[in-house]
Amino acid sequence: METTKPALKDKDLQLIIGKLLRYGVWSSMAIAIIGGIIYLSSHGQDIVHYPKFEEQDHGILDLLGSMFSDLAAGRGSALILLGIMLLFATPILRVIFSLIGFILEKDKLYVVITLIVLMIIGVSIHGGLG
Repeated sequence: METTKPALKDKDLQLIIGKLLRYGVWSSMAIAIIGGIIYLSSHGQDIVHYPKFEEQDHGILDLLGSMFSDLAAGRGSALILLGIMLLFATPILRVIFSLIGFILEKDKLYVVITLIVLMIIGVSIHGGLG
């Protein structure tokens, strides 16, 4: 007698996506709070000079590279940035998991719509069309 593993059901996929969203938000919040505590413990008494603010416009790869080197150095600001990036990545992962679910269900219309959404997100992350 041959037993086959049942296919991933819609209810199971929704449960996985729900947990992904929940744990993504909670973990990003925890990472950002820990980063904030580390940052304030070393920079809490610094005086902020608002007129000296300089905007830094770097690409995503430069940002990731500096974030990982700052994480290795134990900087709290890098942990805050990691928490924010994880918070942004959570709904993107939700769209990716939805795409997988639509592919498994063989729902071509929703696969195309989800791919368009992912394309829009990708264009937006890379600075838009301008």
